[in-house]
Amino acid sequence: MAEAKPEIPVVIVGGGPVGLFLAISLIKKGVKCRVLERRKDPVPDSRSLGIHPVSLELFDELGITLPFLKAGLKIRKGIAFTENKKLGEISFENCPQPHNYILACPQFTTESILRKELHKLDSDALIQKADFQGFEEKDQHVLVNYHQTGDTQQIRCGYLVGCDGKNSQVRREASIHYSGKRYPDTYIMGDFEDTTNFGQDAAVFLPRAGLIECFPLPNGMRRWVVKTDHYIKEPNKELLSSAIKTRIGYDISMAKNTMLSSFGVQHFTAEVFAKGRILLAGDAAHVVSPIGGQGMNLGWLGAWKLSKILSEETPSEAPDAYSKNHKKIVAKVARRAEMNMMLGRASKIPAFKNLFLKFLLRTPLKKKVARLFTMRDLDSFGF
Repeated sequence: MAEAKPEIPVVIVGGGPVGLFLAISLIKKGVKCRVLERRKDPVPDSRSLGIHPVSLELFDELGITLPFLKAGLKIRKGIAFTENKKLGEISFENCPQPHNYILACPQFTTESILRKELHKLDSDALIQKADFQGFEEKDQHVLVNYHQTGDTQQIRCGYLVGCDGKNSQVRREASIHYSGKRYPDTYIMGDFEDTTNFGQDAAVFLPRAGLIECFPLPNGMRRWVVKTDHYIKEPNKELLSSAIKTRIGYDISMAKNTMLSSFGVQHFTAEVFAKGRILLAGDAAHVVSPIGGQGMNLGWLGAWKLSKILSEETPSEAPDAYSKNHKKIVAKVARRAEMNMMLGRASKIPAFKNLFLKFLLRTPLKKKVARLFTMRDLDSFGF
């Protein structure tokens, strides 16, 4: 007896930035889908904030860029310093227009916008308070089980996509190996009222004691990131502001603070991003260092490629091609993130590192650096 046809072509587990973007991309290409999300509301804090030009161009194709431009802040230049001397700067002004900048947009704003855009397309697409319970894969479809308000529900779909983070239950249920390593690097970060004179420029400091970054945010705020010697379980405002004052002389102790967190760094990649009718995207497929701010954008690039594949009439072999192609991109971004971390580590003799950075930032090579920071070097992968 023939198997029953899928009710929904695609079910996505995880309604974060990548899962929501994938759903919008699919619906815009004529593919009906459902997103299972545990949370009722978007994340409550700023988390990932940099939206790169390659992602904004995908937003253009989907017709969803305008609300991001209204809510975000355009960063057009980054300046590098030692403790007290300027090493150089890179400008994104000469990068391809119209998006010759990096857009700073807190993750709660990003998720809110994507939810609204998805709701416009299909008010039933996002299923909130849905707790994914597992799946059963058949030859022609996947049975997806979830709990919602105490009841067990089931959807029959053509493909199941895990966008449910680095601890992905979809990946575990599919028995897809997730391997990699944790780096010794640790950081604390916080969002503070902007009391600097940097305006809309980003600044990176490379003192002997380790990296300090600060990026402008909307509404007069600024994100500070500080390299630490070890993981700090309970960060506080005084610790972060003291490190900044000691290393580079900036005093933010009296500035309003809205967020504080500590984080370590890791790089993990799933063995494959496609296994039968089970697919992975975003952190469920790969995690790279957040230093450089390209992880969320990397997830969007993969989701875009996946939406193109799933909108084809016969995508049977294409998921494997997606897996192989996107793994190459992940490896490239991960190597870049490792370089960023290495440059930000504490150094007793920083002269050679400083000379290297001066060379990069004060010669024609700085155009190439700008391409790297805006992910323009990934254009050759056909996005």
